[in-house]
Amino acid sequence: MSSKAIGIDFGTSSIKIYKNDEGIILHQKNVIAVYNKEHTFAVGNEAYEMYEKAPANIVVSYPVKNGVIADIGNMQSLIDYFFAELDGKKRFKGAEYYIAVPTDITEVEKRAYFDLISNTNLKPKRIHIVEKPIADALGMDLDITGTTGTLVVDIGANTTEVSILSLGGIVQSRLIPIGGNRFNESIIARIKRDRNFVIGERTAEEIKTSIASAFENDATMDVCGRNLVTGLPSEITVTGNETHRALIDLFQSIVDQIKVLLERTPAEISSDIYKHGLYLTGGSSQIGELGQFFYQNLGLRVNLCNEPESSVVMGLGAIIENPKLTRLTQ
Repeated sequence: MSSKAIGIDFGTSSIKIYKNDEGIILHQKNVIAVYNKEHTFAVGNEAYEMYEKAPANIVVSYPVKNGVIADIGNMQSLIDYFFAELDGKKRFKGAEYYIAVPTDITEVEKRAYFDLISNTNLKPKRIHIVEKPIADALGMDLDITGTTGTLVVDIGANTTEVSILSLGGIVQSRLIPIGGNRFNESIIARIKRDRNFVIGERTAEEIKTSIASAFENDATMDVCGRNLVTGLPSEITVTGNETHRALIDLFQSIVDQIKVLLERTPAEISSDIYKHGLYLTGGSSQIGELGQFFYQNLGLRVNLCNEPESSVVMGLGAIIENPKLTRLTQ
């Protein structure tokens, strides 16, 4: 392994960078603000603060959508900016790079991640591709190199990736187009329909993280927005039951897709999964009692990740720090 090694998780919602011997050195929103269509105005958390608030000449966007790079130009500008901020020429030049990518994407889409690092001026020594389910499992300290089958469910910002692992590889995998952003959209739509009230995506995100649950609950939260009847700014109280009704169908859809995958799983691996349960991770897995909902619908014990937003990048770190795991890369 090179004396310098970097792991990067290009998540839809946030970007994380790991450096050998240092750990996670960057964890920021994967957002860029572009001024007059060509000048980078802000990136990361600073750009996220401008989301849904910027004037017409500043466009704030997420370069990654549904697990793949949707805007290669903006993604290149964003990663170049972060590398410069982190003193990249000194710390990253000539390093080996480990990049996490979803499993169920095309080779062209995977190549875009490779080209993103190749096109920097850091002259990477080598670029390794790591499938996200493998990184997820390693980030949760799971031994996936043996014969024991492991079920990992990663609920991200735009997608949910359900994977069954064994012998260091992926036996079955399914990418479901449901994630945290769909949850937000559903909350917005429900409040608009039932309460004649419009809220923004950032407010929906706050509702989701504060009072959303897979079961009905009595929690409440005051939110500001626009009253559709009067057209004026106003405030309402949103309840946990409202958010539950907004999200329950999406939770059920994820469960149904997991069942489809399990129906196609070899019997011996099914036995392992029954004994050990499923492992739940991803930033959107932190919704209240979601693990209990999966348990009731699947009959499997649910193992929750302590730091679900960081499991992928920590898995890349595990590969970087342990040369024996390099064989799990592409």
